[in-house]
Amino acid sequence: MAYRQTPVDDQYFAKERGGNGFSVIGSVVQRSDARGHVTGRTEFFEDVRPAGLLHLKMHRSARHHARLVSVDTSAAKAVRGVVAVLTGKDIPNNLYTPLKLIGVTPDDEPVLAESKVRYLGEPIVAVVAETEAAALAGAAAVVVSYEDLEPVFDVEEALEDGAPVVNEYHGRNYFTYEGHHCRRVRLGDVAAGFAEADHIFEWRYQSSPIEQAPVETTGCTVIPQPDGRLRIHSDTQACFFTLDNTALILESDFNKLRIVGGTVGGGFGGKVDVVVEPVACVAAMMTNRPVKFVYGRHEEMQVSSPRAAERIYIKDGVTSDGRLLARQVIAYVDAGAYSRHTPYGTTKAAAHFPGPYTIPNVWIDCHCVYTNRTPSSAMRGFGVTIGDFAIESQMDRVARELGIDPLQFRLRNAYRDGDLKAHRKVAEGTALIEVMQKAAELVGHELPDEYRAMSSMEGR
Repeated sequence: MAYRQTPVDDQYFAKERGGNGFSVIGSVVQRSDARGHVTGRTEFFEDVRPAGLLHLKMHRSARHHARLVSVDTSAAKAVRGVVAVLTGKDIPNNLYTPLKLIGVTPDDEPVLAESKVRYLGEPIVAVVAETEAAALAGAAAVVVSYEDLEPVFDVEEALEDGAPVVNEYHGRNYFTYEGHHCRRVRLGDVAAGFAEADHIFEWRYQSSPIEQAPVETTGCTVIPQPDGRLRIHSDTQACFFTLDNTALILESDFNKLRIVGGTVGGGFGGKVDVVVEPVACVAAMMTNRPVKFVYGRHEEMQVSSPRAAERIYIKDGVTSDGRLLARQVIAYVDAGAYSRHTPYGTTKAAAHFPGPYTIPNVWIDCHCVYTNRTPSSAMRGFGVTIGDFAIESQMDRVARELGIDPLQFRLRNAYRDGDLKAHRKVAEGTALIEVMQKAAELVGHELPDEYRAMSSMEGR
């Protein structure tokens, strides 16, 4: 069916007469992919069913933390229908960190574990078979002998002297930022700010890991091409990111790979880790046949990387009339056993902890900590969302302690255009005060005249 432009399309693409903005704001705009979704014509990676398709399943660690004494794959190879069995020795570059493309190192996570496992469910052996049932049977037939090691699950315990070392690639249980044991933000003199304050309030906030739970589980199908290239049908949220990382693991030229994707049956950040494509590509090259690797629901819940758990301590110094003078934050972000995207998320968290407020004295230490938990990664605003929960909970509690209306307390401390943020960026186009004023108006929250007269364009 030919595409027909609609009045909605005209409205979307047309500039407002005499203005610089698009007229789409305040209008209903149909999603470009809506028709394909509701008619069932959208193609997902599982709709691709090439002839000769093989299925890949993993034998995963039964321990949280252990050395691999032996890995016996003989019984797996004997399972009827099993075509190939892969271990870490079969992966050209068996180490990856997704953030290596932006210079975040060291590479600290094996694609398939070789000498040690660091979390329950870590992949050890990939079994490729004619049917999914045979692949599952082959994976179950792998026999692994472990030497158990003491695990560590608590972020603060992981940083104590004598704690078990989780990730030897770092040599310690934290990521190092420019020579520091945490991501730091410093502005003003926090000790002086607390000394000047009339009140000091300090509370702890804690979150647990959060699974994205997409309807479509993580997966891909890799099809060898006659010209030697690999065509990868994937539900990745980041096609070129996946292509580049996969090429680095395969030690292949980037133009030898083609990613077909962009259609994701739910992701929310969880499908950016490049955990299925590399090993499926190796299996396809080894067998010269198409290979499908897709998580079962149990795997999606257990081993796909969740939003990181965070523990946050916030200490605020305020005056009796509600001016924030100082804020100290100590935060621990649980990366799990490997980095993935958590060093980046931790940096975002550190920059964000002052919140949308101008505080003259700020002291932040934000730790990216390794534990023997499932590696964490991206999920909708990761590094910011849990921090927002803590910050705004803190603002409400302080306001209650001072007997101040929580909205007035926020308006009093809201950053304005030209204010210097704690990470040395000047606030521009904030409109925060106007948004809060409008929100108050919409819900019938009365504000005194002085608060209704405030503006983000004016100084304090």
